[in-house]
Amino acid sequence: MKITKLPIDTGLSSWNEVLPLLPPARILEQNIKADWLVIGAGFAGLAATRRLTQLQHGDKIVLIDACRVGQGPAGRNSGFMIDLPHDLSSDNYSGADQADRDEIFLNRTAILFAQQAAEDAELEQGIFNPCGKVNAAATAKGNKHLQDYQKHLTALDEDCSTLDERQMRALTGTSFYNSGLVTPGTAIIQPAAYVRGIASHLSSKIDFYENTPAVAVEKSANSYLVKTPKGSIQTAKIILAVNGHVQSFGFFKQQLMHVFTYASTTRRLTEDEMFKLGGENIWNIIPADPMGTTVRRITGKLFGGDRIVVRNRFTYDPSMQIDQNRLKEIANSHRKSFNARFPMLKHVEMEYCWGGRLCLSRNNVPAFGEVDENIYSAACQNGLGTTKGTLSGMLAAELAADCKSNLLEFYLKQKPPQKLVPEPFMSMGAKSVLKFKEWQAGVEL
Repeated sequence: MKITKLPIDTGLSSWNEVLPLLPPARILEQNIKADWLVIGAGFAGLAATRRLTQLQHGDKIVLIDACRVGQGPAGRNSGFMIDLPHDLSSDNYSGADQADRDEIFLNRTAILFAQQAAEDAELEQGIFNPCGKVNAAATAKGNKHLQDYQKHLTALDEDCSTLDERQMRALTGTSFYNSGLVTPGTAIIQPAAYVRGIASHLSSKIDFYENTPAVAVEKSANSYLVKTPKGSIQTAKIILAVNGHVQSFGFFKQQLMHVFTYASTTRRLTEDEMFKLGGENIWNIIPADPMGTTVRRITGKLFGGDRIVVRNRFTYDPSMQIDQNRLKEIANSHRKSFNARFPMLKHVEMEYCWGGRLCLSRNNVPAFGEVDENIYSAACQNGLGTTKGTLSGMLAAELAADCKSNLLEFYLKQKPPQKLVPEPFMSMGAKSVLKFKEWQAGVEL
């Protein structure tokens, strides 16, 4: 098996860039043997590795990543570990009652696992903060979304509370939003600092190699030989925690959709600019419309000072890569969204803009399970990589280690990802749907 494509991530993510420089990468430059190999050091790979250290005492575990930890998609997301229903294909995130109850249980299991990992690694509170989130609306249509979502959450016996226009302005400093819905179960993270911290903590128990992509896999009678540019790993079992790039290993062909989403961060705000803005120093907003703009106000050395982050726009890119011209186009869109919300800060420059890869399935299920003898997939997080990546990584390790649990049995009952329609119809349809949904989002974008 030759790996057909290696990950390419365009633009610099502020989450990673504002952190201290990493020490030189440890690159695999020899031929080694291991009991376990985890490929990918994002949320799924780190969760799988951590769970293996709990289950397989004494075994040699190797973790490799094609780039530096924090540079890939795990260090590029918005940093919300959401416990509640969050279906990006829905108008208001929610679905069927029992399906949502199941999803909440799974998501909270993952968040608890991540919180325990953060505590074990003694990460600063600002890296993992279980402070909840606010879904915010700027239009009558957005208000209706929030009202419907609130009714749905109430029917599920979930805690939530509303904010009116005055309270939203007191929180954010802007009059853009006219209502909000507070839900307490979301954890807010500094994503690059989180994965870097967890990887550093695990490195005392495992062998971790960065800038070490898998380029080929050879199968023998009782093991696999995974080749890298300068070395190789002979291993009995492999966990693929590479999200959409699981297709580069030959699995789930024509079953996964590759989408990019984008974020921009302002330069550090001055004291005068913070005074003009007003509001609280830290807040986190998810848009009422799933295609709308996510906004975070951040502060502290972990974030490079006081800044505002905006995230919106989705593009369908089966090639799993984008170019700088795309980023320039998206940066202009972010500028408009930012100016609409913060007219008092129109002069503030955006210092960083980046794209991040998502992997979706048509039926909103993961690409999970044993895909070949002793090769396990923990991929396709359907737009919620922090939470669902953690969950799938944890459970892939349990599956590979033959650790039976009710949770794993439930997870295995999910249907496989549905087949996509053939090209060029798939790309034409996906791009049309995304543009239409962004148009529908209107001012919320």
